[in-house]
Amino acid sequence: MAAGSWRRSIAAQLSKVLDLPPENLIKSISAVPVSKKRHVADFQLSIASVIENSSSDCLAQDLHLQAQKLAERAVLQQVFKDGSEYGVKSEIFSAVPRQKAVIEFSSPNIAKRFHIGHLRSTIVGNFIANLKLALGHEVVRINYLGDWGMQFGLLGVGFQSFGNKEKLKSSPLQHLFEVYVQINKAAEDENTKKLAKDFFRKLEEHDEETLSLWKQFRDFSIEEYVQIYKRLGVHFDEYSGESHYREKAQEVLKMLEDKGLLQKTTKGTGIVDLSEKKDLSSVCTVMRSDGTSLYITRDLAAAIDRMNKHSCDTMIYVTDKSQSHHFQQLFQILKLMGYDWVERCQHVSFGLVQGMKTRRGEVIFLEDVLNEVRSRMLQNMTSAKTTKEIQDPMETAEKVGLAALIIQDFRGLLSSDYQFSWDRALQSRGDTGVFLQYTHARLHSLERTHGNAQLTDVNVACLQEPDAISVLQHLLRYDEVLYRSSQDLQPKHIVSYLLTLSHLAAVAHKTLPVRGSAPEVAQARLCLFQAARSVLANGMKLLGITPVTQM
Repeated sequence: MAAGSWRRSIAAQLSKVLDLPPENLIKSISAVPVSKKRHVADFQLSIASVIENSSSDCLAQDLHLQAQKLAERAVLQQVFKDGSEYGVKSEIFSAVPRQKAVIEFSSPNIAKRFHIGHLRSTIVGNFIANLKLALGHEVVRINYLGDWGMQFGLLGVGFQSFGNKEKLKSSPLQHLFEVYVQINKAAEDENTKKLAKDFFRKLEEHDEETLSLWKQFRDFSIEEYVQIYKRLGVHFDEYSGESHYREKAQEVLKMLEDKGLLQKTTKGTGIVDLSEKKDLSSVCTVMRSDGTSLYITRDLAAAIDRMNKHSCDTMIYVTDKSQSHHFQQLFQILKLMGYDWVERCQHVSFGLVQGMKTRRGEVIFLEDVLNEVRSRMLQNMTSAKTTKEIQDPMETAEKVGLAALIIQDFRGLLSSDYQFSWDRALQSRGDTGVFLQYTHARLHSLERTHGNAQLTDVNVACLQEPDAISVLQHLLRYDEVLYRSSQDLQPKHIVSYLLTLSHLAAVAHKTLPVRGSAPEVAQARLCLFQAARSVLANGMKLLGITPVTQM
């Protein structure tokens, strides 16, 4: 069990009262499940297991009250002692083995501007990586770029026909997008289709001229993506891509053939029979008739390579739910190939975002959304009477705007589609990211005004008011919420917890003034607000939000 946990602290103090060894008591103290929305202490003490055959109701009530008060006192000490590790050091996680996780997320297609469809994959993958890292697991973040395949045959031919090298240097992805639109109009023509196939075949055969052009597309794309990731506060340990596996994909085809799993159709394409009865009622195509690889073949090669390289305990793919069938097939083929570790692979899917329009209309590019949320937030901050003179309003607006996007996205189940609403996302009151940031900034300003509370000087007995106790009891719950999110990889548990914490802190801020109170009371309240701000900041960072100190 984690040393210094609040349960251990309560057990140590109760042992003095009850004259029992603390070890006997730890097992009797358990947290009340988060789902029980009751106004009681957030843990319970099993009286029966402490005092066998006891029928004394008075003793039971007295113990419960004592234990409740002890827990409320202990929680503040725990928050300050553990700091950014509060909650994750809880004994709830003591039985959870530390593991290595490879997480593939974001994965945009190169030579295209960062599409809004990749925002969810990026922020969800980042959240899962942050959470696992915080819980002491080793994490490898992989961005698996869509940088290979027949579309590059088409784009290559398009660039040879309509491309401009100067434009490629000055605004690469915008120019390639324009080229792609033009060549797609021409793609109905059989001759264009043939040229595109030839171009891709040359790529697969390592033709220097076509590879050089493709490499420019890839390098320019990554440069532009890195800027977007910087704005999102996201980083990767590894930039990989389908192109890395063009040769290994051929090895996979050979392996499938050797294992008797590869079958040829009359058209010459390579398939794997996935049907239970082996009657070809469910097949997966893994090779074109000209011998070139497909997306799934490269995915097979990537999975095998990653497992060999990282020997990870779990491999997580974060993509939208339209790819569920693809991952079912991928995992099925790996199983047929005899890779038992496929049981440790997981597809975390998510629904679609609808109705994301900027003032200029329907939007498909992420950069436009980030610029829009920043400018709307800046406008709101400027018109708000409470806005202080902020050192860098643009940067603050960016962070608050991103919080608005993330909280609206994370409030529901990831698998659900949801309707995006600017007005709802940017409200400063209510269950929004703006409200979280506002609460954090407000609590921070208390510390700026009154200085930091020293825990040694604090008399927690001064915190008797119901609004103070509500905050204390809510702080006790944090480890359970982290545990729930770690089990199902859903951020909504943490979002809901942080919104409630912010509402409780906002009420307490009104009813429990620091200024003008007796020194001992002021110090205790300051300590309470500091603990609330600390846990709020920890939770926000896990979600991928940078807390602001002014707004």
